[in-house]
Amino acid sequence: MRPPEKSESGNRRPASFDVEEKNTPQSDVVTPARRSPRSFADNVAITPDEQDPFLSPSELTTEAIPVAEPRARRRFSFANLAIGAFGTFLSLAFGLWADRVIRDLFARADWLGYAALAALGLGMLALAVIVGREIFGMMRLSAVQTLKAEAEEAVRSPRPLAARSVVAALGKLLSHRAETAKGRTALDATKDEIIDGPQLLDLAERELLAPLDRKARSLILGSAKRVSIVTAVSPRAIVDLAYVLFEVTRLIRAMAELYGGRPGTFGLLRLMRDVIAHLAVTGSIAVGDSLAQQVLGHGLASKLSSRLGEGVINGLLTARIGIAAMDLCRPLPFRAVKRPGIGDFLSDIASIGGSKSE
Repeated sequence: MRPPEKSESGNRRPASFDVEEKNTPQSDVVTPARRSPRSFADNVAITPDEQDPFLSPSELTTEAIPVAEPRARRRFSFANLAIGAFGTFLSLAFGLWADRVIRDLFARADWLGYAALAALGLGMLALAVIVGREIFGMMRLSAVQTLKAEAEEAVRSPRPLAARSVVAALGKLLSHRAETAKGRTALDATKDEIIDGPQLLDLAERELLAPLDRKARSLILGSAKRVSIVTAVSPRAIVDLAYVLFEVTRLIRAMAELYGGRPGTFGLLRLMRDVIAHLAVTGSIAVGDSLAQQVLGHGLASKLSSRLGEGVINGLLTARIGIAAMDLCRPLPFRAVKRPGIGDFLSDIASIGGSKSE
C-alpha cells in the first residue's frame, strides 16, 4: 500500500486502498443444532367443553348466542289506504260543495259571492297556520330528541368538536329562557379554552340545565300537591280521573315548553304517548305495593285516613309522570346533575296528608 500523494495546495488526492479479507476459522462459527421433527399429539391433553370451568353451560348452546333481529319491513296497510282514499274523496267533495255554494251566491248577488270567497280564504289561511304550528311543534320535539342522541354520541368521543356543536345547539334551543343567560355567558367564555368533550357537556348541563331542573321540580311538586288535595276532597271518582288527566296534560305541556319543546296539540298527544311508554318500560307505573311501602315506610299509615291516603298515592303517581316527562323533554341526559326521584317529593306530598288529617 502506498501512501496518498499530496497536491501542491496541501490537500490529499483521492486514492484507492486494498482491504484484506479476514478469514474466520471454522472452529469459531456456531452452527445451530438440528433436531428431527416429532409429534406432540401424545403429550397434549385437550379439555372437553363440558369439563372446561371457564365455559358455562349456557354458553355451550347456540340458543344463548344473541342474534341481531332483522329489521321489520313496512307492510302494506289497508288502514292507511282507506284513510288516504277517504281523505282525498272528502277533499274533492268539499271543493265541489264550496264551488257550488260560491256560484249560487254569485248568481244571487255579487257581494254575497265575494263575501263567501273572503270567508273561505280566511278559513283556509287559518287552517294553514294551524297545520304549520303543528308541524313546527313536531319538529321541535324531534330536534330535542336528536340533540339528546347527539349528546350521547359526543360523550363517547374525547374530542371537543362534537361537544361544541351540541353545546351551541343547546344554547340556541334555550336562548328564549332568561334562566340560562348566565350559563350561556359562562359557556361563551370557554370558547378559546381546551376542554374535553365529556367535561364540556357536563359544564353545559350544570350551567344551562340546572336552573331549569329546579323549576321543573317545582312544577312537578306543585302538580302533585294539587292532585293530592283535589282527589282527597272530591266526592266522585270521575272528578278525580278528570282532574288528574287535566293536571297531567298541563304538566307535560309545561315540561316540554320549559326545555324548549313547545309542542302543539298533536305533538302533545305524541308526547303523552311517549311518557306512558316510558313509564311502562321503566316499570314506574306500578301503583300498589311500591307506593304503599314508601308511604308506610315513613310512618304515615296511622295518621292518614283512607281518602287522604288515596290523595297521597295519586300525588305520587303524578310526580312519577312528571319525572318521566322530564326525562323525555330534557335535551341532555342526566350526567353531571342528579336525576330527581320519587323520594325527593314524598315528604312534601305526605306532609299535606298529615296536615289535613290533623
